[in-house]
Amino acid sequence: MSYNKIKSLILLLPTLTVGAWEYVRHQFLLPYISMELGNWLTPLIVLLVTMLLTTKLFGMLEQIQEELQRSKAVQAALHERENLARELHDGVAQSLFLLSVTAEQIAEQGENRDNAVQRLRQIVREADDYVRQAIANLRYPPQPVSMPWMESLQRLVLEFEKDTSIKTDFRWDLPEEALSMREKVELYAMIREALRNVRKHAEARRVRIEAESLSWGWRFRITDDGRGFTSDPFRGEHRYGLKIMRERAAEMGWTLELRRYAGETSLIVQKGEEKA
Repeated sequence: MSYNKIKSLILLLPTLTVGAWEYVRHQFLLPYISMELGNWLTPLIVLLVTMLLTTKLFGMLEQIQEELQRSKAVQAALHERENLARELHDGVAQSLFLLSVTAEQIAEQGENRDNAVQRLRQIVREADDYVRQAIANLRYPPQPVSMPWMESLQRLVLEFEKDTSIKTDFRWDLPEEALSMREKVELYAMIREALRNVRKHAEARRVRIEAESLSWGWRFRITDDGRGFTSDPFRGEHRYGLKIMRERAAEMGWTLELRRYAGETSLIVQKGEEKA
């Protein structure tokens, strides 16, 4: 029996009991039961029927609530495991992959030992930072799943600004209802990775985060005034985060590109395409 049906029965049972008793009393029992006795019997019968039937209904209601609580606990655990898996995928996995690639290059090319050791140390430090951050995240209570998405974005930006002292302008004109739940998850992860790249590599002093709704879709842009790039931004030893972001965008049917203009670097994620 469903939760709503049980609540309805609990509410209606006393009324139905009184109605049934009064009907039987007036139709069949008036010659045998006086009016005063009938008035005393009415609350007694309602009490007995309520105790017998509603006790079972309340038991069923409590069982449903316990199942809901267990389901919520499982969902919360799965949510945290998903967060941890994403952290490991975005950070530790790519660092370890880069470590293996660097080791192979050293073995094949006979690279200068000092430079090779320095590169390996840097990669190991980055992997250690990712692991420490993942462990730190597990020590704090999980954020409520029902937290508004915009609040999560603003908190991410504030934490970035606090950790890096980089001035960040946040201009978000994309309505939350324009994004599906999966789009919110993927876009949030890409924004977080983009800010992480700015912090690690850009040496920027200012960042702009912008999003706008368009007639044919939407566009997100994150721009920094850092040092930018001089070669293919998706190739090289520090580009695995960008590769993962591009793969995410492709899976969602979005386009992702990097532009360098007037001393600024912009990462642009776009859904849809403007019609000519």
